[in-house]
Amino acid sequence: MKKILLVCAVILGFAFSASAQDSDKPVFKFNEEKHDFGKIPQGTPVTTVFEYTNVGKQPLIVTDVRPTCGCTIADYTKTPVKSGEKGTIKITYNAAVAAPFNKGIVVTSNASIPQKTLNIVGEVVAKSAGTGTK
Repeated sequence: MKKILLVCAVILGFAFSASAQDSDKPVFKFNEEKHDFGKIPQGTPVTTVFEYTNVGKQPLIVTDVRPTCGCTIADYTKTPVKSGEKGTIKITYNAAVAAPFNKGIVVTSNASIPQKTLNIVGEVVAKSAGTGTK
């Protein structure tokens, strides 16, 4: 019984020391993590900017921003974002196919949670053929 208590105490000690180290790490605070474009016309690319603030103590470094499909292009702040400062992730969606969409963008960084997924959603509507038929 004493061995079990000792093992539990050691495990708790490691857990607390690990969480204390994480408290110094950078932390994302996004203005939004999901953007709804609503209805957009087919063939017209749309862009949104996800703005974030580093609310952690150390500089935040985004190492990769990877859209989950080739129809989405990402650009982002590549310099370290100091504590209290802002950075951006610009996402452009190519609205080529008329259909609803829900796309994820995986952000990798040195933050306390190293991967975060942002989402863009909406519906691409076909341009009318102009034939006058209903």
